[in-house]
Amino acid sequence: MIMKKTLTLAAVMALGTAIALPAMAQEYTLRAVANSNENDEDYDGLQVFKSYVEAASNGAIKVDIYMGTQLCSNGAECLQGIADGLIDIYISTSDGASGLFPYVQVLDLPYILPNDRVAEAVLSGDFVRDLRNQILTDSGDTMRLMTIGNTGGWRNFANTERRVQKPTDLAGMKMRTVSADLPQELVRSVGASPTPIPWAELFTSLQTGVVEGTQNGITDIMSMKFPDAGLKYLTLDGHAYMSAFWWMSNDTFTKMPEDIRAIVDDGFYQLQQATFASPKRKSIKAYEDFVAGGGDLYVPTEEEKEAFVEAAQPVYEWFTANVSGGEEMLADLNSKVEAVESEIAANRASDIE
Repeated sequence: MIMKKTLTLAAVMALGTAIALPAMAQEYTLRAVANSNENDEDYDGLQVFKSYVEAASNGAIKVDIYMGTQLCSNGAECLQGIADGLIDIYISTSDGASGLFPYVQVLDLPYILPNDRVAEAVLSGDFVRDLRNQILTDSGDTMRLMTIGNTGGWRNFANTERRVQKPTDLAGMKMRTVSADLPQELVRSVGASPTPIPWAELFTSLQTGVVEGTQNGITDIMSMKFPDAGLKYLTLDGHAYMSAFWWMSNDTFTKMPEDIRAIVDDGFYQLQQATFASPKRKSIKAYEDFVAGGGDLYVPTEEEKEAFVEAAQPVYEWFTANVSGGEEMLADLNSKVEAVESEIAANRASDIE
């Protein structure tokens, strides 16, 4: 007589046996946190990740998405949750992670990434692997950087006072920054006054004149209705790519079998590509709405852009002098950018022959 081979999990447990279930028969629930909202690129990325890994694993992986501050309220708290294994996935900006790993601010250095094509190639290559290995070492193998995507496009100078065509136009202006040191150094380098303000207070601060400007992408400017607070001038200098650091509990990841880890890894690739694309699409209408509402949109000439680059050079000096490991990290990033630019130039020359 042929015995029936299929046993329920309950039956296996009741028998007290050590039967090993196939990897795909086990279930893995991943708790993913983003301190933003459902209009954000982070949510778009998480939706793509969830859809991919749940389908590719045939339901073995389940992703629970927590938007906002349900499980943790800020970068420091949420990253501690990753390190402790209380949260499986979290997205932070460099500001959120710089308290633990100051060298991640290298991606905030002004004008180091010139455009989307270069930025996306660099963030899809060995630079992120180098950064991952450094973070694993520094975190005691508790925090794993899975990928770096985008959250909001590019940072630009925006203000309530006047059109900005050159760095001196920012002189004396009270410019909102995050609490991290590097953005404040950038504001000082162009002659403005850095004023750290929490994101939730920025609308009122613009409206009341506590600050006169900010550094944000157009999708954030419009989603937060900053023009209603008097923000009328936007200069597309593109001084920083708004990198999104996607973290995972290393303990959670390494305890998964290899086939499941491969699916999760592929899922983060899908997430990254979604976050690369999302702000480009959303920015089209955002720019249209900004101009339609009376906003002044200015694109610097090459000569004006070079003036901004020159004015920002002290920020590089500050970074290499004050950030442990900063000089090595900057050298690594510069080498990766140069290699990508050379490859793109060669490919372009071949494409347009």
